[in-house]
Amino acid sequence: MKRIILATLLALGLSACDEPESRARAVYLLLDTSGTYTAEMEKAQKIMSYLLATLDSGDSIAIARIDSGSFSEKDIIARVTFDDRPSTANQQKRSFKARIDKFVADTKKGSRHTDITGGMLQASEYLDETGAGEKYVLIFSDLEEDLQRGHIRDFPISLPDIHVVALNVTKLRSDNIDPRDYMKRLDLWENRVYEAGGTWGVINDLERMDRLIAQR
Repeated sequence: MKRIILATLLALGLSACDEPESRARAVYLLLDTSGTYTAEMEKAQKIMSYLLATLDSGDSIAIARIDSGSFSEKDIIARVTFDDRPSTANQQKRSFKARIDKFVADTKKGSRHTDITGGMLQASEYLDETGAGEKYVLIFSDLEEDLQRGHIRDFPISLPDIHVVALNVTKLRSDNIDPRDYMKRLDLWENRVYEAGGTWGVINDLERMDRLIAQR
């Protein structure tokens, strides 16, 4: 009996080892909605259109806003895993785009605070649940975190094997006075991402979005 059990466990183990790694991609786009960044939403729509044109059946995408407290599913604007049937996947893409267009049109007033860390934690949870082989967090923000009183975010975060790309990192007025502030923000987030087990990149020229995610 023991031999049978051992043989069964070994067979299950070998079967698990033989499972191919998923080739699906999953993308989580974080949109900064604080202050004057609401004026940048047209650029965010351009990014979203590129992603919808690039992602295929079996891939997943979610778009969420960064606001005063972003570690919450209520901040996810839209999310979907595209169906294996191309016709259904195209319908999903049209519906997804319509929801984002409505969100952009309705976003008139920015949030008072910017919880980037909370948004990244929520992104990591979502990406892990997709089971995708390629995982991305795209951050459309100036990377200036401004937490409301009482929110605690100064702790290590976990982004295992997640590619993090900062997009359209605009410069603040204070950056013109001391450009080192801008570089410090980039360095801070780069260090946090690498310490969390992820990779880091920055794309400010949105004409180069072909480098954003791996092509199949």
